[in-house]
Amino acid sequence: MPTEDQRPPWPVNAWYMAAWGHEVEEDGILARTLLGQRVVLFRDAAGAVHALEDRCCHRAVPLRLGKVVPEGLKCGYHGMIFAGDGRCVSIPGQDSVPPQACVRSFPVVERQEFVWIWMGDPAAADESQIIDYPWNDDPEHWPHQHAVFHIDCDFMLLIDNLMDLTHVPHVHTKTIGGGPVMAQVNARIDVERKETGVHFVRWILDSVPPPTFARSAGWGDEVRVDRWADFEYVAPASVLQWTGSLEVGRGAEENREQPGGFNIRLYHGATPETEDSCHYFWCAANGHKPGDPAVTETLFKEVADTFMEDVEFLEAQHQSLKETAGMPLLDIKHDIARRPARRALDKLMARDARIAAE
Repeated sequence: MPTEDQRPPWPVNAWYMAAWGHEVEEDGILARTLLGQRVVLFRDAAGAVHALEDRCCHRAVPLRLGKVVPEGLKCGYHGMIFAGDGRCVSIPGQDSVPPQACVRSFPVVERQEFVWIWMGDPAAADESQIIDYPWNDDPEHWPHQHAVFHIDCDFMLLIDNLMDLTHVPHVHTKTIGGGPVMAQVNARIDVERKETGVHFVRWILDSVPPPTFARSAGWGDEVRVDRWADFEYVAPASVLQWTGSLEVGRGAEENREQPGGFNIRLYHGATPETEDSCHYFWCAANGHKPGDPAVTETLFKEVADTFMEDVEFLEAQHQSLKETAGMPLLDIKHDIARRPARRALDKLMARDARIAAE
């Protein structure tokens, strides 16, 4: 049994994003380090995605150097073939395959364009714990684009960044941070702690629309809006966002489900790569002008620009935390959503410890 110091700095008995579906190409191999482990993903002859450890059991050659064949994944060194469940099904020149000829496989689920992976105890894998993201199933009303960025920081710093939006008027002045700073800092925020994480809605009323909102909605300088930011963190690594605004007087607080205005849904997924890096999966869906592909494309680019503004700060913050490890950090009132998010992660870590002790 691993000691507390030996346990990974993230929950392992949980679903994480391993890839977007389109990244795992037919006849191709996607190699990726997830939760500190090298993994290869591939599709079998029926198109189902599988994940194996990136290490042949014969001479430890990485399986990413092999190729996909009808029977499974063929090691590029000596030609052993592994099925999606990790069993070796063929050894060239050898009639029998011993049962110990196998590699570790990981439970994988593909749905709604996500490829999810479970890297803990396979017996604990429960597909009902996977988040539901129905907007990816509705491209007519929610046309979207998605991407993955590699970021050199602890994955939870990315979650922290999404839980405290008071950085927005300082970091994102050219994109989503328009309007007076104090109006944003003093925005009303309603926080609900949930069994799986935390949910908050942040309102800025009668404000100047930020540059990204104005450009996408086609608003002029005279327009003022009521804007909301609706975020739900689902531990350990997902954030569901609904951000939008309507012109003042349209009753945004009573009904956000109105046509027009500005309306965008986003998925954020932060999958640890190492203690010092993560994969940032994100998806942006256009809900206010779904019939205009140009708006979807422009919005995607603007969201990407916004995220890149965050990256500089997150990577610098991570490095600073490493260099000043042990020094205290101050909590302020704006950590009202970040703190319960961290507690939800701690709860999963405690569950891991119980599973390891069984």
